[in-house]
Amino acid sequence: MSKLGNLGARLHRGEISYDFIGHRKIWYGVSILITITAIVGLAVRGLNMGIDFQGGAVFTTPKTSVSVTQAETYAESAAGHDAVVQKLGTGGLRIQIAGLDTAKSDEIKTALAKDFKIDAEKINADLVGPSWGEQVANKAWEGLAIFMVLVVIYLAIAFEWRMAIAALVALIHDITITTGVYALVGFEVTPGTVIGLLTILGYSLYDTVVVFDSLKEQTKDLTKQNRWYFSEVANQSINGTLVRSINTTVVALLPVAGLLFIGGGFLGAGTLNDISLSLFVGLAAGAYSSIFIATPLVADLKEAEPQMKALKKRVLAKRAQAAADEEIAESRAAAGAHDDGPEDATPAVVGPRATRNQPSTRGRGGRGRPSGKRR
Repeated sequence: MSKLGNLGARLHRGEISYDFIGHRKIWYGVSILITITAIVGLAVRGLNMGIDFQGGAVFTTPKTSVSVTQAETYAESAAGHDAVVQKLGTGGLRIQIAGLDTAKSDEIKTALAKDFKIDAEKINADLVGPSWGEQVANKAWEGLAIFMVLVVIYLAIAFEWRMAIAALVALIHDITITTGVYALVGFEVTPGTVIGLLTILGYSLYDTVVVFDSLKEQTKDLTKQNRWYFSEVANQSINGTLVRSINTTVVALLPVAGLLFIGGGFLGAGTLNDISLSLFVGLAAGAYSSIFIATPLVADLKEAEPQMKALKKRVLAKRAQAAADEEIAESRAAAGAHDDGPEDATPAVVGPRATRNQPSTRGRGGRGRPSGKRR
């Protein structure tokens, strides 16, 4: 944990970083591939809608020794089409059969009591009308649309419209992937699934807003300097909040993973699968989209502005000039070291050699006589 803390501190200070923005085309490609897979799954397999959305009957039995597989066989034989059977914590079974009316429900209840060898009065039957299920579905879509609109308005006011658009794209990305996984896995879609979807949208926005807030602080008066352009500052924001996003996501995923894999898988509490799967997939997709989709998309939108284009041009020109000056300085230093001779070498004489002046002899006698006394 201390190593992770040190890593987070170094990322926050900018001592180390990973170029998320520079590799954004890779992330876009991965996201497009996953999204296409999810859409194909939705188109081919469709969603396994629960009786809350399409109507039907739910039969709850007391504790029994009949297995889930046997119960499915009994229910499908009595109803004439597919049935969903889940093991309850009490030892009983929960049998869901879609598209039943009251008369058909009573007939199936009697048949199940005979197959299970129990009294029909001990089997509880609840009917859900198709109109009520349709109303639930419509309310869910209305709630999702209102949520999206409010999110865009808030982000446009708190930050700017480009960040609002990027966050909206990330949310659509998360919803598409989550619903696609539901279609591929075949889990039943219930009101709990809708609750899980709305919950993971909040978590997804949390991670996105954390990065956007850091980006907003670091890009104040960005055009007044010539050291960094927008994509580089955006990359610093991602690296500065990376460990925080990972920590919050892991802490949120651990209990959800317990519900999904231990509660729904190991213990057989199938009623937990609908909400736990949407939470698990949505939390993971939300953490991914906030780092690899939302922020790179903001960088692309911002750098399309004329002033950001001019800033990037100035920064790159300044760096190119600095690199050229450094190269010239290194060349001059190398040339100077090559021209220097040995330290004890005799300096070269520049110009003609100086003529040595000899002192003239002044005679004390007559002209041409040697000096001496006169006689």
